[in-house]
Amino acid sequence: QVQLVESGGGLVQPGGSLRLSCVASGSISSIYSMGWYRQAPGTQRDLVARTSSSGDTRYADSVLGRFTISRDSAKNTVYLQMNSLKPEDAAVYYCNGFIKTTSGTLRSYWGQGTQVTVSS
Repeated sequence: QVQLVESGGGLVQPGGSLRLSCVASGSISSIYSMGWYRQAPGTQRDLVARTSSSGDTRYADSVLGRFTISRDSAKNTVYLQMNSLKPEDAAVYYCNGFIKTTSGTLRSYWGQGTQVTVSS
């Protein structure tokens, strides 16, 4: 069993910053990639940023230059530093991991989500 737990969401004013964290725990053998997705009401869940085990990163065009994804492999943790936040960044942010368990299963796992609200 693998669990992903996010933290760091909250209310911030436009132009402000937040840092999200996601810790993966459980029967983990290896983590191939981790990333962040977001979903606003009435919309689909979209990629925000993703990082692979080799350090390659990918960002949504809308967050380039404002958001930075980083990973601490020793702690099975991925971070999302969000700067210059805009009202349109408001959403539930979900952590995702492509993880191999100790039993050999390789699959995608999701966290429960953390709310980010950007409002004055």
